[in-house]
Amino acid sequence: MKYGDRISQLREKHALTQGDLASKIGISRASLSHYETNRREPDYETTNKIASFFKVSVDYLLGRTNNPHSELDAGVQQFADQLELSDETILEKFALTIDGKELTPEEAKRFIAFIRAERSFM
Repeated sequence: MKYGDRISQLREKHALTQGDLASKIGISRASLSHYETNRREPDYETTNKIASFFKVSVDYLLGRTNNPHSELDAGVQQFADQLELSDETILEKFALTIDGKELTPEEAKRFIAFIRAERSFM
């Protein structure tokens, strides 16, 4: 199920019109219509507003889970938000994989070097 379907279902479950919901979260009715029909994707801020309004997780809206109330533990969320791949302890503790195959420590270091080189040209 796509994000637009989830938004529409939640809106209808709460007996709201598109105009009602749009007004409550501070967007235009036309924008909400585009989101519900999957013609456009809401930005991060709007996605958060919708999730907060309906008291569901962003992962639920995005279709990553069917549980509307699943959330990461605060410690896990902080870890994920601040994961620094160039930290040697991270590379030692966690297996990084690509296409189901674990990267060797040397491959991980080359990957990080590649990203740094790419960024230096931007």
